[in-house]
Amino acid sequence: MPAFVATYRNSRGKVTSLTLEAADALAARRDLRRRGIQAESIERQAAAPGRAAPAGSKQTATLSQQLSSLLEGKPGIRDKAVFASKLAALVDAGVPILRSIELMAKQQKLPLFKRALEAIILDVNQGVALGPAMRRWPQVFDKLSIAMVDAGEAGGVLDESLRRLAKLLEDNAKLQNQIKGALGYPVAVLAIAILVFLGMTIFIIPTFAGIFDDLGAELPLFTQLMIDLSKLLRSPFALVLVGLLAAAVVVFSRFYATPIGQRKVDALVLKIPLFGDLIQKTATAQFCRTFSSLTRAGVPILMALEIVREITGNSIISDAINQSRDDVTQGIPLSLALASKKVFPEMAIGMLAIGEETGELDKMLAKVADFYEDEVAATVKAITSMLEPAMIVIVGGIVGSILLAMYLPMFSIFDQIR
Repeated sequence: MPAFVATYRNSRGKVTSLTLEAADALAARRDLRRRGIQAESIERQAAAPGRAAPAGSKQTATLSQQLSSLLEGKPGIRDKAVFASKLAALVDAGVPILRSIELMAKQQKLPLFKRALEAIILDVNQGVALGPAMRRWPQVFDKLSIAMVDAGEAGGVLDESLRRLAKLLEDNAKLQNQIKGALGYPVAVLAIAILVFLGMTIFIIPTFAGIFDDLGAELPLFTQLMIDLSKLLRSPFALVLVGLLAAAVVVFSRFYATPIGQRKVDALVLKIPLFGDLIQKTATAQFCRTFSSLTRAGVPILMALEIVREITGNSIISDAINQSRDDVTQGIPLSLALASKKVFPEMAIGMLAIGEETGELDKMLAKVADFYEDEVAATVKAITSMLEPAMIVIVGGIVGSILLAMYLPMFSIFDQIR
């Protein structure tokens, strides 16, 4: 069966290639859609002279599967952690790997994840190792999960590698939830404040404006400004403003989708007070925890750096790790390579250097990860405690300004009555 090379963009927008076997290009594209991959191009791979293309499994995609793949979401980090934890327990209990995956497939509720497990069962049943079988489903299993499984199979400690993977994914999910909590609270409160302001400006101020006009009251400057703003928001020009705002969002998203735009925005984010420090600490904790787990599982250091680079969530830090990886290939110690990039705290770099000198790099990085995970929790708590009163003041200021604009004319009305 001929082989095809497909190129697509992963969740971070990076162009990635995947080799698969199919009867023709159309069948290859259908196979990719079934896996949840939207290919940008598919080219047939030339077979090596004197060698036959290896046999592989090929699932027939029905029309309903193709349509459903467009509506299905990819499994989250929590789903992957639960899968790794359950699979580790089954393997540790002595259940054969094929039977373990069959049990996991029956319990899986996510359609895309379920189809991936069913395809993996067929591959493993034909003699394919679990790691390579998982690698055929990049929309379901990331490089981190595949590397941990490969290392576990190579060392005969698959159950231990899966337990480490589950713990690692759970820790990463916890960090992500802390960041979402810290960033989501002010955004939600600010959105509510804006909606309250728009509601009162559009619906309440016109009512009071009509009353003041009937009474012939002299309007203060602040009240007149609020009434003019209300008229503006109720005029067709407001649609123009909404269109401009939507266009600005689209332009920004497209700019951020470019490598240059992403680097510029990520560099500015790291300089934001409090939040930039929080993102740096989070990236440090994720780097240390993931790199420690990978090296302890026996993953080569260069491959571990390549995997860790993709989970930092910031292109500036990812570029620094990638450049450090190139330095390591030239014989430069990792601690010196990272120190020259100045993206991680000095304490983390110092502990990394000690780990390299003592030969216990994984243990030292695990301790650094514990420290910075606690630092992230403390920073999130500090940011939340600072933002709560600030948001209350903002909401109170918005509501109070509108009430002030409505009550100021009443003083002149009272003077006329007297």
